[in-house]
Amino acid sequence: MAPRIAMVAGEASGDLLASHLIRAVKQHVPDAVFYGIGGPKMQAEGFEARWQSERLAVHGYVDALKRYRELSGIRKKLLAEIRRDKPDAFIGVDAPDFNLWLEGRVKDSGIPSIHFVSPSIWAWRGGRIKMIARSVSRMLCLFPFEAPIYDKAGVPATYVGHPLADVFPLKPDRAAARERLNVSPEAKVIAVLPGSRQSEVRNLADTFIGAAAILSQRHQDAVFLVPLATRETRALFEEALRLNDARELPIRMLFGHSVDAMTAADVVLVASGTASLEAALLKRPMVISYRMGGWQYRLMKRMAYLPWVGLPNILCNESLVAELLQDDATPVKLADALDRWLLDPAGCEALAERFTELHLTLRQDTADKAAAAILPYLQHKPKVGHV
Repeated sequence: MAPRIAMVAGEASGDLLASHLIRAVKQHVPDAVFYGIGGPKMQAEGFEARWQSERLAVHGYVDALKRYRELSGIRKKLLAEIRRDKPDAFIGVDAPDFNLWLEGRVKDSGIPSIHFVSPSIWAWRGGRIKMIARSVSRMLCLFPFEAPIYDKAGVPATYVGHPLADVFPLKPDRAAARERLNVSPEAKVIAVLPGSRQSEVRNLADTFIGAAAILSQRHQDAVFLVPLATRETRALFEEALRLNDARELPIRMLFGHSVDAMTAADVVLVASGTASLEAALLKRPMVISYRMGGWQYRLMKRMAYLPWVGLPNILCNESLVAELLQDDATPVKLADALDRWLLDPAGCEALAERFTELHLTLRQDTADKAAAAILPYLQHKPKVGHV
């Protein structure tokens, strides 16, 4: 009988990650059947979608509360199907708020539950690891320091590396990126990434535009590339330009193309998040910034127990790039921090060497490593090496 794997992936990033995993597992077990909640990339690999992954996408706490009944209903229906079907394993890809509840009940039913992409327990909400220990049979970790945390808590864990490190080249081609974007080879290029969420753009656009205005006065050849993820975020940024009387600045807004923009840049101004890791893998000097509501920031600060919020600093365990958060995120401070990189080519070269070391650490052929960790849970499995 073919192995059956129930699976839940939320949003586009989870769909992509899960599709690579499905393909890697099928290289070892071609007749494996995957079903549950997923997206088009998973379906292209043969996944049987009971619901589309986009159904799990929520935008902020208010949207989550409004859709709680709908999402809870989907989760309970899927749980009932899994209990009837009794698959060989369940794999939750990211979406921890949805998946951990489901994983705990699946595990209690005697079905191994595997979670792919550790929640950020190392940054805050550290107490969550107790719930994870009750819910998860194995955790697949993207970062090397995560697995020892789980091992200490009695949660079996496997470090599988980060998929972006497999995809991004070790030596990005800046000249080719500038050519694709029609940017002069001689220009000073600053990539400005105010975030993918509307709330992030609302909180950061004015400050980032103010920093661009200062740098434009200091550097007559400056060009600012602003990749925006959606029409909504582009509209918010355009409105911020209008309100700040800054439409004459040398700013080019792009639909997507964030990787090209960062590759082409001399320096990157980026909202904290995965984009900061992308900038590190592209070997770009950067300044990390973030702003949020005052009460939310105070709460997060109390819960945090690392001195950094940016992934490059966390992964290298060192203050390699400036983090200007909340009240420290002023146009002048951001412009000064960016200028320090523009005026320090030797420092930029040293940083690129550190980021290359990080890249090699994270480049682990993630999909194959994750598949090797999952295969022992499947019936009629081939023998694989130690994971």
